[in-house]
Order: sequence, then structure tokens, then C-alpha cells
Amino acid sequence: MKPWTKWATVAVVAVVLAGGIARAVQTRQQQQAAVAAAAVAKLANAIELARSDMVLAQTRTLVQGLPISGALKAADSAVVKARVAGELQGLAVREGDSVQAGQVLARIAPTEVQARLQQAVEQAGAAQAQIDIAQRQFANNQALVDQGFISKTALDASQATLNAAQSTHRAALAAAAVARQTVADAVLRAPISGVVSQRLAQPGERVALDTRVLEIVDIRRMELEASVSAADAVALRVGQTAQLHIEGSASDAQITATVARINPSTQAGSRSVLVYLAVAPAPGLRQGLFAEGTLGTAQVATLAVPVSALRTDKPLPYVQVVANGKVVHQTVVPGLRGQTMVPGLHGQVGTEAMVAVTGLADGAQVVQGSLGTLAEGTPVTFTKAR
Repeated sequence: MKPWTKWATVAVVAVVLAGGIARAVQTRQQQQAAVAAAAVAKLANAIELARSDMVLAQTRTLVQGLPISGALKAADSAVVKARVAGELQGLAVREGDSVQAGQVLARIAPTEVQARLQQAVEQAGAAQAQIDIAQRQFANNQALVDQGFISKTALDASQATLNAAQSTHRAALAAAAVARQTVADAVLRAPISGVVSQRLAQPGERVALDTRVLEIVDIRRMELEASVSAADAVALRVGQTAQLHIEGSASDAQITATVARINPSTQAGSRSVLVYLAVAPAPGLRQGLFAEGTLGTAQVATLAVPVSALRTDKPLPYVQVVANGKVVHQTVVPGLRGQTMVPGLHGQVGTEAMVAVTGLADGAQVVQGSLGTLAEGTPVTFTKAR
């Protein structure tokens, strides 16, 4: 081989080796750049959550309850009726006015009833006069019988006359008492303290016996009358509590009610059972407002999470937890469901639907269901409190 050919071969080999080394270095740099870019992209894809977006899995007391609903009504109410017929006078109270027990509300024109009383009194006086006459006649006959001037039969007749006069007098006195009561009944008084809910008659109107004039309710004590099925009524007990939402109140505002009475009989036709719940006093309660809620019939302490946090878009139910700064889909086995007490706005106390779970560590940070599905492995950062 000629010398120049050998050197040309060496030069070609050197050039090839240099090109290979250069390409290897470039490939290595590209891989490092790709890794760095992936790390930056991964960091950029991290989500930021607030602490309110999380809930701790912990042991809670779940209340298993029975849905109930019904209208509120006053525990004490009364209807004022006319006890005598006549013209209604002096009715001044209207709907919304407060009244006290025994307060005079109206009167029935007393002309007719006072005349009847006067008649009964006069009849009683006349009967008393007849007694005096019969008494003197009996005394005279008694003296004559003792002297032998008249027979015993005449004395017996005068005794019977005296007895009849006394009976007539007693009847007249009873009639006078009835007339006095009628005069008293002409004055309409409030049977209970409360608020006028209906005025059913007007001043100057002639009312008949038992005409409804006013309705009074005592809204200081309210109750809910709810109807439950015969099967559900088996679990009812006096003293059980319920959380109610009242029509027109704020969405998170709830009041407490307690089972006060349970009807011992079922309703004809529906076969349902009426249960009466005493409602805790609260501003704004009115008779007739609709209320609905849950009556607690049993309590169980168990590890639970909000029902909304339980996800079922995979073959097995799971919850999203944050562990080691990443989102993890943790498979769980759901159990019984119930309600638990949670603080609400403006100092109110509300309820939240919870579900018992197994397969989850106590104290695990669970993502609230309102955030939707997060990709497993997504990095998580938390908003710093200010």
C-alpha cells in the first residue's frame, strides 16, 4: 500500500470518529434538555388548593334519619264564638293584635238578655210570694187541726200547696241563674293569651248562637304535625330530635324539633301515623309555614367522608386523597349513610350527608367532591393563609 493511501484511511477514520462523538454529545444534551423541560412542565401542571377544598376522613357520629315534612301550627289556639244571639258591639281587635287571657274583646247587645234576666228575677219574686202565702195557710191549718176544727186531709192539701210553691221558687231561681250567665256570656273574652289570626265578624253585625267571631293562636309554642308510614313509625320514639328547614328561611338555616307525641292510631285510608314535634322557638315562625327535614332515628360512630367526595366513575368506588404532595385515587368500600352536624353561616348549625368508608386511613386528606375528578399523580400545593 502506498504511504499516501494509509494516511488517507487514517484521516477518514478520524473524521468518522469525531462526527460520532459530536452526535453523541448532541443527543445527550437534547435528552437533558427534554428532562428539564418535562420537569418544568410537570411543575407548571401542579394545582393549587385551599384548605377548604379538603376534608379530613375521621370518625363521625352519623344520624340515620327519616324524611319528614308538614305545616307548622300553634300548639295552643282557640276560637271565640258568640254564646248568645244579638248585635256584635265593641269589636276593635284585628289580625295581628296581641290579646291577653281574660281580656274583653267584644260584647253582644245586652238588651234582650237583660230583659230575660229581669223576667226571671220577677218570676222568682212571685214564687217567693206564693211560698209566703202557702206557708201562712199551712200554719193556720195546722192550728185548726190541733183544735179539731178541720180534718187532717185539709192540712195535707195545704202542705202540698206549700211544697209546690217552694219547687216553683227554686225553678225560678235556677232560671234567674241561667239568665245571669247569659248576660255574662254576652261579653266575649279571650280564652288564651296570643295573637289574633282571623277576625270572622264585624261590629254591628247580628250574630247567631255559636257564630265564629275571632281565632287566637299562641305562636310562642309551635309544633309540626308530620305523617309517616306505618313501617317507618316503628322506629319513632318520644324525645327523638329532627333538624328542620323552614319555608322562606336562609338555605343553611335549620331549627331543632323534638318528638313530643305520637298518635296511637293510624289514619283511615292512608294507614299513616301522625307524629307531633315541638319546634324550638325561633324568630319569624308563623302558623302555616311549610317545614321539612330529617328525624334522627339512630346514631352510629364510624369513619366517614362526605357523600359528594365518593366517586364512582371507575369500576370500584374511590376517593381522591392528597398524599406526599400528589393526588392519589384511594379505593374504598362505602357503608351506611347518614347526616352529621356541621357549622353553617351566621352561627347556624346545619347537616351534611356523610358515608361510612373502609380502606381509608383515619386523618387522610380527602378532596371535596365539588372539585371534580383530578388526574392521579397531579402535584398539589396549598394556598398560604394570609
